[in-house]
Amino acid sequence: MQEKLLKSLVEDLTGSDSGILVDLLFNKKDVNEFLIAKKMKLTINQVRNILYKLSAEGLVSFIRKKDNRKGWYIYFWTLNTEKCLIRLEAELTKKISELENQLRSREQKRYYFCSSCGVEVTEETALENDFSCSECAEVYSLSSNEGQIKDITNKIKTKERELKLIQIELASVKDKQAKKRAVNETKLKNKKKKERELKKKQNTKKPKDSKISKNVSKKKNKR
Repeated sequence: MQEKLLKSLVEDLTGSDSGILVDLLFNKKDVNEFLIAKKMKLTINQVRNILYKLSAEGLVSFIRKKDNRKGWYIYFWTLNTEKCLIRLEAELTKKISELENQLRSREQKRYYFCSSCGVEVTEETALENDFSCSECAEVYSLSSNEGQIKDITNKIKTKERELKLIQIELASVKDKQAKKRAVNETKLKNKKKKERELKKKQNTKKPKDSKISKNVSKKKNKR
């Protein structure tokens, strides 16, 4: 489910046929752009254009390394799973809101339909045209909203299920990131603590060393 939604997101942002990029980057790190181009059957510039668009949205990141043999830089790409999920969450929330507005409109308003042109209009538009189609002059028929209401309701339920799955996955990713940060912070604290202890030991040794040197110099002077 997650990969399917990510593909849809990538295609919305960069165009159709770019969804395969998710297969190449999902759960991987630092993927060579030339490998991506080969798998997608695109030129390196075409692939970079797609990836730059995603990078501008914060959905992918890259590192670059110089090819010492050829002399140019090669980019290695990684999918930013957390930011992708956050973007998906926002997109699904927006879509659900739009569908809910459509549902309220269908429940509260009347629509009219021209059977000849296959065009549906609001009651306001039908009234402006004396309930006759502006294209063919045929009299409008009152539309039944039952089918539309059922269809929109099902779409809302589907999007809500998708949103719930994304939120669960996002919570899991954030939890992993928080644990990783906590481990790194602990390591950093321990490292600093050891450095302070080492520095303290070095400082306590210095007076003894100076005393020894003073005693040696005194003996030399006596001689």
